[in-house]
Amino acid sequence: MPDVSQTTVIRNAAVFTADAARSWASALAFRDGRLVAVGGDAEVADLVATADEVVDADGALVTPGFIDAHMHPIQGGIERTRCDLSGATTTQEYAELLRAYLATPAGREGLWVLGAGWSMEAFPNGLPTKDLLDAIVPDRPAYLPNRDHHSGWANSRALELAGIDQYTPDPPGGVITRDGDGHPTGALHEAAMTLVERVLPPVTAEILAAGLQAAQEYAHGLGITGWQDAMVSVGPASLHEAYLAAQADGRLSARVAGALWFERDEPDIEAQVARHIASREQALAAVLPATAAGAVDETAARYSAPTIKLMLDGVAETFTAAMLDPYCVHDGHGGGIGLTFFEPEFVIEAVTALDAAGFGIHFHALGDRAVRLALDAIAAATATNGSADRRHQLAHLQVVHPDDRPRFPLLGAAVNMQPLWGCHEPQMDELTLPFMGPERGQEQYPFGDLFRYGATLVAGSDWPVSSPDPWAGIHVAVNRIGPGAPLGAEPLGVHHALPLGVALAAYTAGSAWTTRLDDVAGSLVVGKAADVVLHDRNPFDLPTHEICETRVQRTYVGGRLVFQR
Repeated sequence: MPDVSQTTVIRNAAVFTADAARSWASALAFRDGRLVAVGGDAEVADLVATADEVVDADGALVTPGFIDAHMHPIQGGIERTRCDLSGATTTQEYAELLRAYLATPAGREGLWVLGAGWSMEAFPNGLPTKDLLDAIVPDRPAYLPNRDHHSGWANSRALELAGIDQYTPDPPGGVITRDGDGHPTGALHEAAMTLVERVLPPVTAEILAAGLQAAQEYAHGLGITGWQDAMVSVGPASLHEAYLAAQADGRLSARVAGALWFERDEPDIEAQVARHIASREQALAAVLPATAAGAVDETAARYSAPTIKLMLDGVAETFTAAMLDPYCVHDGHGGGIGLTFFEPEFVIEAVTALDAAGFGIHFHALGDRAVRLALDAIAAATATNGSADRRHQLAHLQVVHPDDRPRFPLLGAAVNMQPLWGCHEPQMDELTLPFMGPERGQEQYPFGDLFRYGATLVAGSDWPVSSPDPWAGIHVAVNRIGPGAPLGAEPLGVHHALPLGVALAAYTAGSAWTTRLDDVAGSLVVGKAADVVLHDRNPFDLPTHEICETRVQRTYVGGRLVFQR
């Protein structure tokens, strides 16, 4: 690994600094893990002669390291080592991938066949059946969550081991898909997934460590230098412990803010708050000795736990996202207003207590009823506790009622957007738009309106739900058309498109703010950490339909070169 003390100069570049003024530069330099010059040739002239490395960018874009504000990287890393279905889109392709996986040493090991990543649009009404899985895996239990991890696909043996039959009731907050006689068909939604997951082989600390390493390498290749893990468990062999262990032995090169998971089925708010405070303090204590020694740098303080994750509703494709108005009925399906996983009074009480304890809240809120509940909870907490720098955020925001859009800046609530979802693609066109209706359908992911109202925008991918490539997300944010779509393709809600600079700032400075990394990262300012990405072109000089073709050439974290193409 390169010596972080060396001096590196990057010149002849288009440097998007993402500073408060959104200024541009043409050169920068870093040493000892920190930026020591940002500007033009004059600012780096004295450093060029003695630099260990001088990189000519040939006019290409240089940005701060991307910070993904909502992802599940360890889960994504683990799934890359199992039967990964995310690169396919048809049942035939899934069958081929499963058979190929079963022929590998990993596929032959153990009792269970595990994987993830199937797309709902590959199946009628978005529902796979156990019959297809039984034909490929007849003698072993098999279980595969879909790409958004709100539904699972189980074969007959897995359902049998989980004790799921025609007499099994739907658990609170979950749905077991059944045939006309009440027999389970193999698709499980939301809390029903836990019926199988509780009998799966345990995930060990070794599996978590391998998943983190795989995820980190993949992310750095995409220019991602930090992230918010949107669902951090605590306890033995947990994500929290995996991050602490990786930080302690120097394996954690990314900057990570953990969103600690708020349990749905524990009514004792005070006990949960106390546990989360203890976890936050544990993460802080892990870096205090280095802080006292004045050595808070690139390996000493990489993991923090400033945020709590509250999952308020489900997803629109299974009619579990909470809506103010019912889903449209189409082909005999739809109707209803979805699910909320907590009672409103409980959410307000919990958010007020967590806010008082100094936590930011990371809400999963897709439907407009869930969005309104989250905003009401923030308003109630502010009324009780007073204004403070809590940096609450609402993630996903598929449907936001027009009356609630101006409330985001007024409440200081950040828009945690997954822009890659805001376009026409098979799942949107076949499983979402028919149940939204035309008017509500074109108002999905209203990031343009939220930006115009002055909301703080932050950006992420929800990987492994969707690709973690920031340039793919930025492409859709700007065009509202998917990467690879033909010229002239119909955008989805084009009035909610964002300028390129705004989308890029959301993935850098915005996400740094919401993860409380803005003191050290997110912008290219002298004194901040040298989290720097060199790209292969400058998309600001090219047609917007080429944004998604941008590729990362180099990624530095704290001055260390962690990826080179």
